Amino acid sequence: MTRWFAVLFLLVAGIARADEGMWTFNNFPSDLVKARYGFAPSQEWLTKVRRSTARIAGGCSASFVSPNGLVMTNHHCVRECVQQLSTPQTDFIVKGFYAATAQQERQCPAFEVNKLVDITDVTAELTKATQGKEGAAFRDAQRAEIARLEKACATAADIRCDVVTLYRGGMYNLYKYQRFQDVRLVFAPEEAIAFFGGDPDNFEFPRYDYDVSFVRVYQDGKPAKVDDYLRWSARGAQDGELTFVAGNPGGTSRLLTVAQLTYQRDYALPERLFQLAQMRGMLDEFQQRGPEFTRISNNLKFGVENSYKALVGRREALVDRDFFAKKVAEEQKLREWVKADATRQQRFGQAWDNIAKATDTLREMRLRLRLLEQSAGAGSDLFGYARALVRASEELPKPNEQRLEEYAEARKPELEQQLFSPAPVYPKLEEALLTFYLTKLREQLGPDDPVVKKVLGKQSPRALASKAVSNSRLANPQVRRQLYTGGAAALGSSKDSMVELVRVLDEEARAIRKRYEEEVESVADKNGELIARARFEAYGTSTYPDATFTLRLSFGQVKGYQGGDGKPVPPFTQVAGLFERATGEDPFRLPPSWLQAKPRLELQTPFDFVSSNDIIGGNSGSPIFNKDAEVVGIVFDGNIQSLGGEYGFDESVNRTVSVHSQGILEGLRKVYNARRLLEELGQGGGG
Repeated sequence: MTRWFAVLFLLVAGIARADEGMWTFNNFPSDLVKARYGFAPSQEWLTKVRRSTARIAGGCSASFVSPNGLVMTNHHCVRECVQQLSTPQTDFIVKGFYAATAQQERQCPAFEVNKLVDITDVTAELTKATQGKEGAAFRDAQRAEIARLEKACATAADIRCDVVTLYRGGMYNLYKYQRFQDVRLVFAPEEAIAFFGGDPDNFEFPRYDYDVSFVRVYQDGKPAKVDDYLRWSARGAQDGELTFVAGNPGGTSRLLTVAQLTYQRDYALPERLFQLAQMRGMLDEFQQRGPEFTRISNNLKFGVENSYKALVGRREALVDRDFFAKKVAEEQKLREWVKADATRQQRFGQAWDNIAKATDTLREMRLRLRLLEQSAGAGSDLFGYARALVRASEELPKPNEQRLEEYAEARKPELEQQLFSPAPVYPKLEEALLTFYLTKLREQLGPDDPVVKKVLGKQSPRALASKAVSNSRLANPQVRRQLYTGGAAALGSSKDSMVELVRVLDEEARAIRKRYEEEVESVADKNGELIARARFEAYGTSTYPDATFTLRLSFGQVKGYQGGDGKPVPPFTQVAGLFERATGEDPFRLPPSWLQAKPRLELQTPFDFVSSNDIIGGNSGSPIFNKDAEVVGIVFDGNIQSLGGEYGFDESVNRTVSVHSQGILEGLRKVYNARRLLEELGQGGGG
């Protein structure tokens, strides 16, 4: 065996080990599954599963579970809708929601469900459009071709088309979706049971969460009819059983270069964690002002705490010397294989160094990029509306191919749904968020920075935030619609205080974004394509691409693991354990409905369970099902060891955490008496 064949063997041997992989549906390793579990998914099976699953725009997954447009997902995937439908008098986050009749189903203010209907390989088109181009020319050509392809595909308002970059630029696919924007809430349990254990139990196991909800998609004012949907398993998940997860993992970084991983470890992650910690502190103080302050900010705080714990896990993976050394070794092996051949070296050899230089540029500009563009406004809805309006007035008159990507013709339905949403805006929370943002802008760029001086003048961050919020009319969706349809003339003459604030910032924000796209993003994209081609030449498409918030399929089995203390962790929890863990105090306080139902519950019913499926954030709400495509549960989390899954997969300890299908039914029957829902699921209506 030659040295270089040995290197290639090591490369191939390290790919797609065991249950690892979030596979695309057009490159699923059925033979690998058969070799490991004795079952080979057919093309017919894959097509049915693909058509039965869904994506929730904004970051979650879901599945169709009846022919009448009923969609199952997590409570934490619909909690924003639940909060938006709530009032100070009726808080559905606390009380829960169940539509006992069709007339009681409530439309979510801004909610989109996507059903994947087709995948087309457009690698040749993108490669031809960008061939021989570098920097700004590469980025402009790529953006123009993507806009052209998406516009040609999106032939109606209910069709969504996205060009997806796979293998860090080695392949491009055009994903065509059926878009549903009339989405109505059917069932959501109380947050106290959906997120039982709160932040202390988050990303942990054993677990006792009833993190499931149901919505329905409508077409032309009626429940949508779907031909493909997942049926319910009679038994639910069994120990050792082969399981599949179909969902939309948001993003992984397993194919990043060492230079990019180093940047994540040393700069991006620590700074983001510091920002989240400060945001959490601000929200803690905000919630001390009273119950209504808590209600209107709970959804935001949930997201902040969830992100913080997830990012801590990611950074712990990167600071682990052995783990990082493996990533260095993997890259070095591929680079040695490239270097061994003069032709390969000429084609691919400089790609890693070019990305490293671009990463140095990113490190230098990162603060301004984050503060002026990526995190501007710190989550303020009014600031977000104002920026969208200002930029829409400038971008929409341009030819489609020259616009910022979020204003391309194919993206307009999503833009307009968000912009015209009737969701409530909370002035006190807006002031707090904007004060936080302006304070950090001054703190991190310095009081003498030209942008800071231009924005604040002689005002304090709090005074400017108060003025911007109180003098803005953008909380009214009709005002936003008038400004949007009025275009540049309406925005140019607008004296709205939030619009004026955005105008002051936007020139500098656009400039730093342009520099980032030309000097960092385009370089990473171009050279990422070269590295991807080197990988393809080394070992073909025998591996899976990084996650891209597009539909993927993973396989695994119901399986416990060894905990950090060396003790075995069984794969199941039971309903009985829920009551044993309850303390009566948050976050281990059970809602009255569950306490009252205890005498009726079968306490040995499986509640939550773990499996070895490979998932990441974005898979929340994914169905987990058996070889017969029957639902055995719903994914809602990963264990603490899985957080390093951003960068790699360890089958011995990485686990997916799901609500067991029998636990779901037990709650619907004996706690919520959800007869209509049970009948639609084909599970009878027993009370």
